[in-house]
Amino acid sequence: MLFQAFAKAQKTKAYFKRFQVKYKRRRQGKTDYRARVRLINQDKNKYNTPKYRFVVRFTNKDVIAQITSASIAGDLVLAAAYSHELPRYGLEVGLTNYAAAYCTGLLLARRVLKMLEMDEEYQGNVEATGEDFSVEPADSRRPFRALLDVGLVRTTTGNRVFGALKGALDGGLDIPHSDKRFAGFSKEQKHLDAEVHRKYIFGGHVAAYMKTLMEDEPEKYQSQFSEYVKKEIEPDAIEGMYKKVHAAIRADPSFVKTENQPPKTHKRYNLKKLTYEERKVKLIERLNALNSATADDDEE
Repeated sequence: MLFQAFAKAQKTKAYFKRFQVKYKRRRQGKTDYRARVRLINQDKNKYNTPKYRFVVRFTNKDVIAQITSASIAGDLVLAAAYSHELPRYGLEVGLTNYAAAYCTGLLLARRVLKMLEMDEEYQGNVEATGEDFSVEPADSRRPFRALLDVGLVRTTTGNRVFGALKGALDGGLDIPHSDKRFAGFSKEQKHLDAEVHRKYIFGGHVAAYMKTLMEDEPEKYQSQFSEYVKKEIEPDAIEGMYKKVHAAIRADPSFVKTENQPPKTHKRYNLKKLTYEERKVKLIERLNALNSATADDDEE
């Protein structure tokens, strides 16, 4: 009792009246607002000019790349590309690795430049050599500029986010960057090994792992690369496959809307709600059936 009398209330009513919850997406752990504010802040003398971001996100089965700009109403998406579009260009397996992220970034870059009618001026780096590349301004229009938005991803060297970044750079976009996070950068030598980076861009790391499993653990190879086996894709053919994909993306980066056929019969998991008249008829039928059953018992 003595302790209760002298105990001080740490959180009073005044505290809770002034308590402000954090933003919804911060509570959900989806948005780093400290980073977001620095990405979307725009100078007042720009007169409401959009400040574009190159947004890259990964799911278990997909790579999402978007060119977005912030507004009071919310983010506006100028263009988007997804790795699930890559089967149209000849890549049907491995849609979330470093090489697929490169293809998705390349697809988005070519798509947005074609939308803005800048694809002829800015071809980008047609031959992917793995070396760092930055687009040079043309005489008529400046290159399309965007800032890399990685979200909550840890920006470690060789992360797939930077594969998508490299694809967008080679596609002709102007994105401020450093080569320190590309696959193949050596921290000790402080130098980007272009051969190693090129190997990742063309799926060489996947091919090397496939060869290792084929020799050492054939059963694990059959299960882990079952889709490759089903489509008869050999390790030596992977680089050629990615070259064809890059060429196909440059030839036609336009978005094709898929038309899903509506289901013929809709699935129903609950009982259909009856109208008053239907319930009335059903009740009369039950009463008639009950009366007939009672009459049969009386006759017996």
